[in-house]
Amino acid sequence: MTQVTRLLRSEWTKFRTVPGWVRAAAAAALMIVLFPLTGLAGGAPEQRTTVPIGPHGEPVSDAYFFVHRPLFGDGSITVAVTAPSSTSPWAKAGLIVSAGAEPGARYAAIMMTAAHGVRMQHDYLHDRAATAGGWLRLTRSGDTVTGEVSADGASWSEVDSVRLAGLSGTVQVGLFVACPPLVDGIGTAGNTATATFSDPQLAGAWPAADWTGDQRGAGTATFAGYPSGTSGGFTASGDGFTVTGAGDLGPAPRSEVPVGATAADLLFGTFPALVVIVVVATQMITTEFRTGLIRTTFSASPHRVRLLAAKATVLAGVTFTVCLAATVIAVPLWLRVVRGLGLTVFPATDGTLLRAEAGTAALLAVTAVFALAVGTVVRRGATAVTAVVVATVLPHLLARTPFLPPPMAEWLATFTPAAALAVQQTLTRYSQVDSVYTPATGYYPLSPWAGLAVLCAYTALTFALATVLLRRRDA
Repeated sequence: MTQVTRLLRSEWTKFRTVPGWVRAAAAAALMIVLFPLTGLAGGAPEQRTTVPIGPHGEPVSDAYFFVHRPLFGDGSITVAVTAPSSTSPWAKAGLIVSAGAEPGARYAAIMMTAAHGVRMQHDYLHDRAATAGGWLRLTRSGDTVTGEVSADGASWSEVDSVRLAGLSGTVQVGLFVACPPLVDGIGTAGNTATATFSDPQLAGAWPAADWTGDQRGAGTATFAGYPSGTSGGFTASGDGFTVTGAGDLGPAPRSEVPVGATAADLLFGTFPALVVIVVVATQMITTEFRTGLIRTTFSASPHRVRLLAAKATVLAGVTFTVCLAATVIAVPLWLRVVRGLGLTVFPATDGTLLRAEAGTAALLAVTAVFALAVGTVVRRGATAVTAVVVATVLPHLLARTPFLPPPMAEWLATFTPAAALAVQQTLTRYSQVDSVYTPATGYYPLSPWAGLAVLCAYTALTFALATVLLRRRDA
């Protein structure tokens, strides 16, 4: 048996023969599994506003004013349109094919925006930019919808061609205006936009009918940014239409879905578990200093760096194994509970959820080694626990405070050990949606593994300092 193997076996024996440490590891796992229960007090299901769910299972904003006519089979519509008058950069005015009036229905639209030019968007998540032009055309051919743009109404460029699977034979097609809420870095405020359209040029199977205007998504106005008490509308003249609307078509960011769950919410037990793990990790070294047992340990294992590395290996291995088992149980368990309660769940792929589960276990394991190193440096259990909790938990809690200025929250989530909590994020930032993308709403400035790397860097530096001091002191 090599010396390294003997050291590992010795430290493992120490760990498993201290009942308090074993119970603490089990308690940490139990906290991860059970603690999300405390965060589900969002009101009874019947008190919660229903959030539209898009075709890919994601919460969406689906509110706009629609001036439409039915189209039987294939056909096209062409108009000249002005950019919407609004201070909201993503105010939209254009042409849309809607698969139905129900919230979250599939659609394809080509539009002028207030500050982002011409875009072709469909099914809430997809967005493509185009060259500038004041004329828009939308063509339906079976399940395929094609958007085109022109500067003069004569020469056309295709923006995108998309397939809306299962599109019925008769669809509603026409003009629309939407205006997302203004974003000030802290919250959002409702807004409206107005645009003018030329008299639509129609080709294909359009039956004789009047243009009808109605507000889509009125029942979901709270989450779509539709101003309370505001109604869109349209006026017709011989030259075309003037249309006013509000709301948005696109993915709903976290700030617009207050009663919505992510993987991070389902792993809320990470924080109490982290405190327990930190206490155990510091005790593994500070107890030996306090009782004088460290001299016996040094006599049996004079190579101090290897000794500390063996402690770190056993501690990290136990923490990762126990916590991974807990996260793998907690996430699917609470996903079923949350869905059963009628709460909205932001979708994530199985791979993303696995990354959040394994990343959380790795986060706790690295934090344990960080705590062990801090305990080696300061040699006092209470001081070490306080230092590690202040360095890892406090910055995260401050960054999640809604009233903290966003730049400060971003800094805390980038440069402190709390950046490692990014491993739990499963939300996506969408470039076509202005929102409050801050840690307070579940969006982190660093990618998941980059955030964990920040904690690893702090741990490596502290561990290096601990090995230097361990060699020099008690020589």
